Formats: sequence, C-alpha cells, structure tokens
Amino acid sequence: MVIPMGSLSRMTAKVTLSFTDETIEEARRFAKREGLSLSAWMDQAAREKALREVFTAHAAAVGRANLDLESAALADAREVGMVNDLLSGGRPRAA
Repeated sequence: MVIPMGSLSRMTAKVTLSFTDETIEEARRFAKREGLSLSAWMDQAAREKALREVFTAHAAAVGRANLDLESAALADAREVGMVNDLLSGGRPRAA
C-alpha cells in the first residue's frame, strides 16, 4: 500500500486552527484534486511554505555576503566554453 506524503498516518499533533471560509473552500478543492485529505493537504502546504521561508532567508544571507553565485557560475560556463573552443581547434561548439 502506498501512503501519500503528508497522509494522516504520519500526523503526530492535533491542533485547532481558524481559516476564512474562502481559504477552506480552496484548500478542500485542491486537496480533493490531489487525492489528499484536507489535513494532509494543509500539512503539505505548511511544509512547502516553511521550506520557501528557509530558502528565502538563505538567499538573502548569500546576497548580504556579496556572493553572486549565479554570475560566478555563468562566468565559469563561459570560461569552459572558451577552453573547449580552443581545444577543438577554434571551431565553435555545437549548441
């Protein structure tokens, strides 16, 4: 038997929460579409939100440290391309 991620069998705490009627209606619709219980869908949504928060905080810390990793990676890729071009006798690389 396959148990979907966030299924009730993995739930360890029971809490009382309040949501707007609109939020609950939308959450029920999405949960049904994904074949999950409302609790499992809310658990998954909360987990995804928490991971986004961690990722955003990490990205901000990288930015504050002036670590422009994307630019460095693109520069490395260009350098590798130039070396490959030289090694292939100056012929352009196939895209």
